[in-house]
Amino acid sequence: MAKREVATQYVGSFLGFIWTFIHPMVMIFVYWFVFSVGFRIQPTNGVPFVVWMATGMSIWFVFSDIVNGSSGVVIGSSNLIKKTIFPSQILPIIKMVSYLITHSVFLCVLIGLLLFQRMPFSLYYLQFLYYLLCMCVLALGIGWIVAALNAFIRDTGQVVSVILQVGFWATPIFWDLNMMPAGIHKFIKLNPMFYIVQGYRESFIYFKFFWHHPYQTLYFWCFAGTTFVIGALIFQKLKPQFADVL
Repeated sequence: MAKREVATQYVGSFLGFIWTFIHPMVMIFVYWFVFSVGFRIQPTNGVPFVVWMATGMSIWFVFSDIVNGSSGVVIGSSNLIKKTIFPSQILPIIKMVSYLITHSVFLCVLIGLLLFQRMPFSLYYLQFLYYLLCMCVLALGIGWIVAALNAFIRDTGQVVSVILQVGFWATPIFWDLNMMPAGIHKFIKLNPMFYIVQGYRESFIYFKFFWHHPYQTLYFWCFAGTTFVIGALIFQKLKPQFADVL
């Protein structure tokens, strides 16, 4: 079902799956042009800004797509939920898997960019799998919550979009944490996506293992684990009523 989800995006398209490579490359180029050429932002901690930016963008956009896409999966699959005995809890998982397929393409573009910028290649790259798992647990928990609530409160999807827009700029994707006053660093780090975005950079750029941040790691897994369990419980509780409201 996830494979079909990806395929339907390019039905009738001449270039087909090639668009999954074109989109991230154009996105990276546009942001690089605006911030590096337009605003003349200098390299961050000695790292070319385009590399630093693209690494943070790669994981944020797949997280945003999963959460945003999950909000409409129950409504969008009403034919399955109303007419068959269907395990609807897998719908956000299908969304997640489909976006992970496109994320893998973004990662290929990112690694190509790293090599083009003559950044060192390292086995630390493999650590991204851990942070990808972190993102999946967090996004799936939130996805279950918004998918279930949106079936009853149709404004949920709009609220989620607004929160994700705010979260995009509240997460250090285009700006460095050190730009902010030291007094608010601890509040910025409460954002669970800070841990993941920073982890991607430590995997592809700075080469640091995740256990160098024990307190942040503990906080993240407490937050993500709680969100995952609450999301599963909410979805399971509301699931029997989906057919009625749809």
